[in-house]
Amino acid sequence: MTPVNEEIFAGALRSMNIENISSATIRQILALANRLEAHLGEEFVHLEMGNPGLPASEIGIEAEHQALLSGVASKYPNIAGIPPLKESASAFLKAFLNIDIPARCIVPTVGSMQGTFTLFILLGQRIPGKDTILFLDPGFPAQHHQAKLLGIKQESVDVYDCRGAALEARLEEHLSKGNVTAMLYSNPNNPAWFNFTDEEHRIIARLADKYDVIVVEDHAYLGMDFRCRYGQPYTAPYIPTVARYTDNCVMLVSASKIFSYAGQRIAVVCMTPSLYERSYDYLKSFYDIPTFGDAYTFGVLYCASSGVAHSVQYGFAEMLRAAVEGRLDFVKECEEYGRRAAIAKKLFTDNGFHIVYALDGEQPISDGFFFTVGYPGFTGDALQRELLRYGVSTISLPSTGSKQEGLRVCVSLLNNPQIFDLLETRLKEFNHDYPTA
Repeated sequence: MTPVNEEIFAGALRSMNIENISSATIRQILALANRLEAHLGEEFVHLEMGNPGLPASEIGIEAEHQALLSGVASKYPNIAGIPPLKESASAFLKAFLNIDIPARCIVPTVGSMQGTFTLFILLGQRIPGKDTILFLDPGFPAQHHQAKLLGIKQESVDVYDCRGAALEARLEEHLSKGNVTAMLYSNPNNPAWFNFTDEEHRIIARLADKYDVIVVEDHAYLGMDFRCRYGQPYTAPYIPTVARYTDNCVMLVSASKIFSYAGQRIAVVCMTPSLYERSYDYLKSFYDIPTFGDAYTFGVLYCASSGVAHSVQYGFAEMLRAAVEGRLDFVKECEEYGRRAAIAKKLFTDNGFHIVYALDGEQPISDGFFFTVGYPGFTGDALQRELLRYGVSTISLPSTGSKQEGLRVCVSLLNNPQIFDLLETRLKEFNHDYPTA
């Protein structure tokens, strides 16, 4: 395709009130790409949106169907979650992470997005003076927006240049001030797809205990480090987690990616028992509920949604149960993302791009749902803008809290050979027009 005319591109930005493309949300970028597609009549390659690119689990769909036929649609769900879901989630955590979280400490939310949003509220209140979320970046841009929307202060550590033992000193700089209430990260990482090592999990846990900081560990892509054979119930290797080393921990487990169930919006917030039962003076005075877990469930979450849809709780419960019983190998099914990433990475690197976050220690990162690329002579913002003109839609690394220059690539919608061919053609055109040698 001929690159989008600058005047047309600028007009599309103005019509959508996007003043700075690097600060636009993922949904805005998707809408911009769709607008340009409609104007030009040519298909874009969508690498910006993390929609699952695999079919939803039939096990979940059938369980929801049966729940609806049984009449649950007429009843409000229990705000703390239905017992089958809480019990299945507890068994799932034991089977695949080898940790013990009792059912009473597990609460469903309308996706992990609602989980972090509501947790941020309580985390910002629990101790006066601890009013800041520390993001271990790069990270999911929407979570930064959530903190901003709530008026909660935030700080950021780009872990690009402080992996391994160097992470401890970098975290000490922030945590020693005493204002940080929580640290948040995803593992595998969105957008860079690196995975924290066991050493790094121990460092995070040690400092969380030292400074009374709650670790929020987002397992949106649980088990998808395809360098290891995770996902076999009650069998090592178990999926890594900081919860092995600290009780100051909340985990988020979502159905969106591991079961391709994003449209039904469900996740579970999983607290260690000691955190769930921990009492805070402020929570008692504000909610008349002293303990963290009950204040979260009945003080915050109830006001946010009055419960997760009844039928999807049954669907999620059955998918978790099927995984534990060995009837649903969710990691094996998700390996398709690794195959797509390997192809896409080669297309980018063959055309002058480089991988930005390339290593876990001395080991190359896994192929998976995301990866990051840069291009000589381009900032992340400029590269995002220019690739859009060539019909390739991405998000920039600066929007994720990264201090590196580059883009996040999501492979989920690279779901047929024609899309790969189109991506190759567009990247070759870009490389031809901006030669690197």
